[in-house]
Amino acid sequence: MTGGPAFALHGLTKRFGQVTAVGGVSVEVARGEVVALLGPNGAGKSTTVDMLLGLTKPDAGEVTVSGGSPREAVDRGLVGAMMQNGALLPDVTVGEIVGLIVSTHENPLPAEEVIARAGLEKLVKRRCGKLSGGERQRVRFALALAGDPQLLVLDEPTAAMDVDGRRAFWAAIREFAAGGRTVLFATHYLAEAEDYADRVVLMRHGAVVADGPVAEVRAAVSGRVLKAVVPAATEADLAHLPGVTSVQLRAGRAELACADSDAAIRALLTAHPDASDIEITALGLEEAFLALTAEEAAA
Repeated sequence: MTGGPAFALHGLTKRFGQVTAVGGVSVEVARGEVVALLGPNGAGKSTTVDMLLGLTKPDAGEVTVSGGSPREAVDRGLVGAMMQNGALLPDVTVGEIVGLIVSTHENPLPAEEVIARAGLEKLVKRRCGKLSGGERQRVRFALALAGDPQLLVLDEPTAAMDVDGRRAFWAAIREFAAGGRTVLFATHYLAEAEDYADRVVLMRHGAVVADGPVAEVRAAVSGRVLKAVVPAATEADLAHLPGVTSVQLRAGRAELACADSDAAIRALLTAHPDASDIEITALGLEEAFLALTAEEAAA
């Protein structure tokens, strides 16, 4: 294993006809980081991942993985990828397909360890065609781990998993990354990015609009959320309070996005002294995501 970053993208650009899918993206990821790649549909995430894995050649810019080209890193078993729609042989058992993929690597993890890390012990003898959607995702995860990679790239990894499956999956990812390995995952589940990523890279229209720790990305968008039970209030009443930028009201419980939460809470208690169960919090990653992508769209 060489020194330097786990991977680096420098001025990465990819066009499809007149459409620029990725335009000048530069990102460098250190070894041991868990990075969430976020963005709305059409942001360029999948194209960026394809170029990182060497599946698509960039029109301009450079990709390096462990100091070399993506193809060299893949050939050396340094990269494992879990793609959302990766096909599995329907008539082969879980144990057989894991054993097959393990056998193709030069320095693999033992098949038993791969199965244990992916939580597949009870599914070893089941045919892949009989698996549920969440179970198939766990098999894809196992196949990505088979070569004992230094970089793990995941595309919507917990799609179709239930709550317990997601919790177990992220525990396995944390264990994997604890040894200094790197994880890049693309997801639409912003709560997962907030809970499990060390860093967030947010894309919009083929460009990076935010890059940093979750707390830093959240702090890039000013404001607070004020929540309270406000009997007899209407959305129109609450929208006119000073400092309030948007209102959601359900069954008497209000959620107010505030540019100035101090002014909003004073006005709320003056106008509605019976307000109760009051809570003021910083904006979450979801609110930051919506604000940053909306600002980029408007620009």
